[in-house]
Amino acid sequence: MQTKYLVVGGGVAGTSAAETIRAKDKTSPIHIVSDEPYRFYSRIMLSKPSFFLGKVPFDSVFLKNEAWAQDNTITTTFGQRVVSLDTTKKVATLGNGDTISYEKLLLALGCDVCRWTIPGADKKGVHYLRTLDDAKGIIENVKGAKRAVVIGGGFIGFEMCDMLKLAGLDTTLIIREKYFWEPLLDEPSGRMIEKALQKGGVNIIYGTLVDEVTGKTAVEGVQLNTGTTLPTDMIIVGIGTRSTLDWVTKSGIACNRGVLTDEFLRTNEPDVYAAGDAAEYNDAILEEHIQFGNWANAQLQGKVAAENMMGGHRPFRHVSFYSAQGLGMSIVFAGDIRVLPDRTVVTRGTPASNGYTRIIIKDGEIEGATMINRTLDLQPIVKLIELNVKVEPYLKQLSDPSVDLKSIIPPTP
Repeated sequence: MQTKYLVVGGGVAGTSAAETIRAKDKTSPIHIVSDEPYRFYSRIMLSKPSFFLGKVPFDSVFLKNEAWAQDNTITTTFGQRVVSLDTTKKVATLGNGDTISYEKLLLALGCDVCRWTIPGADKKGVHYLRTLDDAKGIIENVKGAKRAVVIGGGFIGFEMCDMLKLAGLDTTLIIREKYFWEPLLDEPSGRMIEKALQKGGVNIIYGTLVDEVTGKTAVEGVQLNTGTTLPTDMIIVGIGTRSTLDWVTKSGIACNRGVLTDEFLRTNEPDVYAAGDAAEYNDAILEEHIQFGNWANAQLQGKVAAENMMGGHRPFRHVSFYSAQGLGMSIVFAGDIRVLPDRTVVTRGTPASNGYTRIIIKDGEIEGATMINRTLDLQPIVKLIELNVKVEPYLKQLSDPSVDLKSIIPPTP
């Protein structure tokens, strides 16, 4: 097979790229290869209670109708992975042995979940949440379950605890850290989230690992490293994601945790671009390489990469943020929230007031922020990051929760 534009990945980055190309180029061949058997769907919806609890039609998860690809003369291959790539000959080989020659290539690979390797992890009733099939398995298990265990403190752990409690299940969260989301968040932030979880009826076990999943063929319980056995009907594991890049690295494309790109989303190989969760890109605003798994981020990267594949020269400039709501609280991350040695933190509000923001500053500029129950801080903080505003003169205002941060934003010339 031959194509002009080969897009590896059928998620939001890949689909947005294909749409952008077709809007400007009505005739050149476009080919999307996806390792999933489904047309484009919303990964955001997969973690939302409205979807899990059947409050919205199941088919609402699909964001394109079955005729979309044909109507736009886009070739699609579902249920196949690219297993090798020759960037010199510009040929990709699929798992079934088929080959696709291309002129321009976009790697919109997404990420895979980190999986358990403990004894019993393959039993029926152990779930992850990344794909539509994962969600289907959880929905089916929830119908007959009374008890559930969630592994890992993070967005997935938080959202799954919320969903399971709304479904009426006795829910236990097990984390290996001493508080929720350690060390990405500080302890006051983590305790705020825990308070909401516990108020919602979630039991939390700290500083603990699961040694084994018990049961014959299906989950019956978890054996903890403390010696305790906890009975359960299902387990949801949320211990992070990773990019599977062996075949990419072997092709000569530079990779770190993700596929390395410049601010134009170009890799080190000619005519090869990357976008979405697997792209570790040079952030044109923060001036550092970051990898950020986020729907809006991936959507815009797909558009920017497509424009550049067609001959454009547009840098990707966007302050990425991620939010979750549930259990009566909101959690928002914006920008790069790592508290590294060369960074300082200004806090805004207090856990006692049930509104707490942490602003991370490097070289006088805001790099990122975490906001718990202070979503009004998001828009001005994003703008301050975007404009690279030097905030040293405004530290008092930043730390005063009564000050509207919009007052710090310089006027537009």
